[in-house]
Amino acid sequence: MLLAVVLCVSVLAGPVSAQEKAVPVPRSVAGDAGAEAVPGTWYVGETPPNVDYSKPPIVFVQGLRGSAESWWGETSYHGPNDMYATAYANGYRTAFVELYDSGGEGASMWDNGRLLADLLTQIRQFFGEPVNIVSHSKGGIDSQAALVHYGAWPHVGKVITLGSPHRGSHLADLAYSWWAGWLADLLGARDEGTEVLQTGYMEYFRSITDSHENVGKNAYYTAAGTSWGPFPSALWTGGAYLSTYGENDGLVNVWSTPLPNGHHLFTENFDHDNIRMGSTAFPRIESTLRTASKKAGDIGSGGIPAMGEQRNQNESVVRGGSLAAGTRVEQTIAVEGGRDEAVFQIMTHRSDVETALVSPGGRIYTPRSAEYFAGEEKEILKGAQIHAYRISRPETGEWKVRMTSPDDGAYLLVVSFIGENTMEVQMDSSRAGKSGVPIQVRLKKPRLWNAKDFDVRARVVEPGAKGGPSGAATKPQEALLHPDAKDAGVFKGKIPSVTHPGIYNVTIDIRGKSRDGVDFERTVIRSFFVADGNDLKRIR
Repeated sequence: MLLAVVLCVSVLAGPVSAQEKAVPVPRSVAGDAGAEAVPGTWYVGETPPNVDYSKPPIVFVQGLRGSAESWWGETSYHGPNDMYATAYANGYRTAFVELYDSGGEGASMWDNGRLLADLLTQIRQFFGEPVNIVSHSKGGIDSQAALVHYGAWPHVGKVITLGSPHRGSHLADLAYSWWAGWLADLLGARDEGTEVLQTGYMEYFRSITDSHENVGKNAYYTAAGTSWGPFPSALWTGGAYLSTYGENDGLVNVWSTPLPNGHHLFTENFDHDNIRMGSTAFPRIESTLRTASKKAGDIGSGGIPAMGEQRNQNESVVRGGSLAAGTRVEQTIAVEGGRDEAVFQIMTHRSDVETALVSPGGRIYTPRSAEYFAGEEKEILKGAQIHAYRISRPETGEWKVRMTSPDDGAYLLVVSFIGENTMEVQMDSSRAGKSGVPIQVRLKKPRLWNAKDFDVRARVVEPGAKGGPSGAATKPQEALLHPDAKDAGVFKGKIPSVTHPGIYNVTIDIRGKSRDGVDFERTVIRSFFVADGNDLKRIR
């Protein structure tokens, strides 16, 4: 339901904050407004008593599976969002939209972009002037699709994107990986909104967007966060996994947020949930929102490192499978010495799955242990129940993860290691075709490893497939990587012929031993896209 919003109107030289005074909720202008959010509906905010007509109206566009209420209702971790109230307090006229995600299932940027373009036409006519857009997360991608690919650019001046994964999220890659197939299929957590956020598809989207003739007709501004959110929370565990790929806000890496044709406004200690709030973001974007015209200095990425230039010293192991009612399932994970911390994250289909973690020395951690915390995944694998153990300076050796479910179900196990990284992975998807896609794994400090004891293999989830044996009608494509005789510590292989259009998700599992006999394992997940030359908007 639409909730009341609070603020206090005051007059200050800078942006005004929202305080304790009720503000009427936005009213429906077009569409079927009611208790449930209906795609295609849009709302106009209450006209502030201190309205400043020299400032363009703001259209707010929410993220994956969000609704218009995301801008004034409850956030996931930080209480009510005061963004609408803060804009109102500062004299801005506002509008809010319901895209297809408002129906509860994430839609692609193509579907949402087409709908948003139509809504922006109506909103421009209502206000009689171009508007500015403030968008959160995937809403930034949907907004650019509307302006660039569906021709809505004349109705908009500036676009501000808050924590938008313009180059994808590795959490989306994880959700579509081989190991996630069992749990994702059971939860029904996959939709086109998540599917297109895989890094391989977003690389393609960038290639056809950044070169488009309409891309320079609006001014784009971006922002990023570096907090993983409150501990313990599902957002924090997402941040632990994404730390393998660099600084992040719990859902999106910093390197994924800038646009090559945009201006980066800030990178600050916000998480993916509170970066969209008025109390955090509005003071940092308000001066940009005062006009709709592009000005000198609006182009440039603000010095954000490109993907591949920002790597933390963290790595992961991923496993998954089915759970039979009343039967204990045990997964073993090898942990080598020198890790500062290990986070064992067990995602299951229900919260009452019994879990335990056993150290090599026999210590048993349970939900009663101080190292345990629980939560619910609210974004990519929505509905997954999280059972996690955060272990400082984990003991070297074989750790055991035990799970017992009261009914048939599934799990996804993600172990994030904090400490020195051990390898580099390269996958040349530009050569996708009948000749296949080359993959190379390079172990750092090759003198420490016994190459002949390594098993390195890649499993490919093809377009439209679900991953995991439960979702595979036929045996998946699998590529073995072999030691390079001329380059110590390097393993090379090739994914077989890749010709069918769509998103390919590649799970690379590395298992081996050090020269002193200590077991070692890691998982790396990547994705790439093969385009259909006859249909640029085809996903699979």
